Amino acid sequence: MTTLDPIPLWIDGRPVDARSGRTFATENPATGKPLATVQEAGPEDVDAAVAAARAAFPAWSRMTGTERGRILHRAAQILRERNDSIAHLEVLDTGKPISEALAVDVASGADCLEFFAGVAPAIAGEHIDLGSSGGGGAFAYTRREPLGVCVGIGAWNYPIQIACWKAAPALACGNTMVFKPSETTPVTALELARALAEAGAPAGVFNIVQGAAETGRALVEHPDVAKVSLTGSVPTGKRAMAAAAGTLKHVTMELGGKSPLLVFEDADIENAVSAALNANFYTQGEICSNGTRVFLQRRIRDAFVDAMMPRIQRMRVGHPLDPETTIGALISKRHMEKVLGYVESGLKEGAKLLCGGARVTDGACADGWFVAPTVFEAPDDGLAIVREEIFGPVMTLLVFDDEDEAVARANATEFGLAAGLFTRDLARAHRVAARLEAGTVWINDYNLTPIEMPFGGVKQSGLGRENGLAAIEHYTQRKSVFVQLGDVATPFT
Repeated sequence: MTTLDPIPLWIDGRPVDARSGRTFATENPATGKPLATVQEAGPEDVDAAVAAARAAFPAWSRMTGTERGRILHRAAQILRERNDSIAHLEVLDTGKPISEALAVDVASGADCLEFFAGVAPAIAGEHIDLGSSGGGGAFAYTRREPLGVCVGIGAWNYPIQIACWKAAPALACGNTMVFKPSETTPVTALELARALAEAGAPAGVFNIVQGAAETGRALVEHPDVAKVSLTGSVPTGKRAMAAAAGTLKHVTMELGGKSPLLVFEDADIENAVSAALNANFYTQGEICSNGTRVFLQRRIRDAFVDAMMPRIQRMRVGHPLDPETTIGALISKRHMEKVLGYVESGLKEGAKLLCGGARVTDGACADGWFVAPTVFEAPDDGLAIVREEIFGPVMTLLVFDDEDEAVARANATEFGLAAGLFTRDLARAHRVAARLEAGTVWINDYNLTPIEMPFGGVKQSGLGRENGLAAIEHYTQRKSVFVQLGDVATPFT
């Protein structure tokens, strides 16, 4: 397969043609060749999708959590049954290795649907006893109620997973959703829409509009939208938040990062190296939480580098559909050039290049956007490759002497999405985890995001949390109800 049929919108339970009449094209990152023509949603299409979601909301929100959960569970089963075919599409769309997509992308999305399918029946308020001093007594209770129409805006690195991360908690809580995939990776969100429809989700509960910034802005500004959940860059998040402020929408933002990984001198070196490789080269480095600043305590610097370099040399950059490939293609030519621009910047600013640093054009990589796994050692923290998010297969090593120094340097960033540390000292592990300014901290591992654990950032890395029970807070609102059982007291006679 080299090209796909024109990608439609999905509105009110079925694929539909865009009323705008506009289309845009996407490419296969591994070949640079056209992959799909996509129908672009204009203002009328956005209005239609939001109207469908709004019309579906009353009936969907009145269903019991058990009924909604049953549908989400069926949808998860359907995704699992189609794992291989959806993973294949994901590879064509993103350029990531098929070995990753088969093991992680669809499965993690299905995990999310299953988790919130189980949570849905348990979403409840609380009872508050207010005593009986007034004679008849009084009490209060709270209700957890859905917000209404929610908008999800996805990123291009994990398209099907992110679509599930947005849809599952929203739908479990009784909301309806309009989802916009990244215009760069528009293909697999439709597979989620089909799975939900086949599982019994009523028409309008989950809708998809395709498009770029203009489409996203129309969704965020729409007066009938109650909440926006966005995964993307910091500049995109700021624009979306400003647009949502016009109607005081609820917002959840999962944005960029420049996360630190601290390796102390008592760490298990092989495990720390494994984590650093995962934290920089999985999905060819295109992961927002990646630990791209690897801080090594001075005494173990040489041992760490000696253990890591042979493993990097064994990595295979190749066509993403080759099962032996471990490093796939970057998402686009423009992004590849950005990553290579950071490599050039690192060299100019005095960083030492330990390996990589160039485009790969051998064999099956000739026409795609491939960059070799790259490792720098930086003389200080002021370099652009240390301060700025690269979002590619570029690791930077930095040396530190003591714990206080490591923590201070790790926190010296505008980002705060994630952090990690390796040590055998249990007290230090928890002490450092408490001091790191990050939404997620991994101890003796990195980049594991089980659906049961909340995920999100601090500082400019975002607002709110996805996954885990914490997500319920962001897709419901509390209503307080006071109940008087006795007479009404008043000073007025």
